[in-house]
Amino acid sequence: MTTIRTTRASLTTLLLLLTLLSAGACGSSSDGNPTLAATPAAGTTAPPTGDATGTTPTSPADATPTTPPAAGAPCAGKEALSGDLEWLLKVGGIDRTVHVHLPKRYDATKASPVVLDFHGYTSNGAEQNSLAHMNDKADAVTFIAVHPEGTGTTPSWNAGASCGDAAAANATDDVGFVGKIVDELESKLCVDAHRVYATGMSNGGLLSHRLACELSTRIAAVAPVAGLLAIPTCNPTRPMSVFQFHGTLDSLVPYAGNPTMGFPSVLQTMSGWATRSGCSVTPRETSKKGDVTCTTYDGCTGGAEINLCTVTGGGHTWPGGLPVPSLGYTNEAYLRALDVREGRPGGTHRGLHESRFSLPLVHRPRRRPALAVRARRGGMREHRGDPRR
Repeated sequence: MTTIRTTRASLTTLLLLLTLLSAGACGSSSDGNPTLAATPAAGTTAPPTGDATGTTPTSPADATPTTPPAAGAPCAGKEALSGDLEWLLKVGGIDRTVHVHLPKRYDATKASPVVLDFHGYTSNGAEQNSLAHMNDKADAVTFIAVHPEGTGTTPSWNAGASCGDAAAANATDDVGFVGKIVDELESKLCVDAHRVYATGMSNGGLLSHRLACELSTRIAAVAPVAGLLAIPTCNPTRPMSVFQFHGTLDSLVPYAGNPTMGFPSVLQTMSGWATRSGCSVTPRETSKKGDVTCTTYDGCTGGAEINLCTVTGGGHTWPGGLPVPSLGYTNEAYLRALDVREGRPGGTHRGLHESRFSLPLVHRPRRRPALAVRARRGGMREHRGDPRR
């Protein structure tokens, strides 16, 4: 098992992976998530109890191994796999499913970065990929895309707050599940263990935050979308890098928080991360383009970065994603970000400061058949063809 260190490259490398599309929701089943019918199966509020709003890690140096492997070091003896893989892992006596997409240029002798992409409440891995086009992005810039499956009668993650069967039972070990996924990735594939990232929508975004708290030795940086830190305590072993996206009119995971559901506000979540990572608690505006405003918390320890992009008027949606009117406004701006191949933890990136928050790069996804969205119990269903259906 490889542990990682905090570097500025960690978060910057992740930015290019955020040209993604809309995914599932965390809320009542009637709000749900969009489902592609043709998808094959495969102000402020009181913070939660404890220290979820931020405590400085007691031993940030613990995250730096004494003899870490070289980032991106060549692999030896790995099987030359390709395409899409499906793994079944047993965690806590439960069989868990993981979908792994190897990019077209995957090379079993060269270490690739990894993006763990977690679906929203009521959704699943196939829907998340169909909506986010993560596998397409993986092919374009060469990283391994991973879509794990949640648990429960309506799939969810044990990520805190009132969101799904797994969380309600408070027994499903999703952090252990993700650790097992990373173990399996490192065992079977040529993976750059210093560049394993987590992102996710809504309940999947909540899980990304929890992983930053409880699996900081394995996850380089997280980029939650429409998900907050919703567990009562958070004690990462090193300063973490976090890049948050959130709409001000998100009705399911409100920007101002919802104490009844166990949600702090977005600003409480970000200031908590700033405190843990030794940053200034006063954010500085770094970009304002159209309805997107990005801020950063300066002076973080060990090269960590804490950043927030707020979409004014944005709903419970993924920036650049498939618009779902019932979930609010979707901003169609894409982030300008660096190629994952440009740098490694501990190194430097060309154009780092020029490209960090250059918004928007407007890009419309390739044309698709007309889609109409109809509410259904447990989520949203899209119908191809006549939009009046």
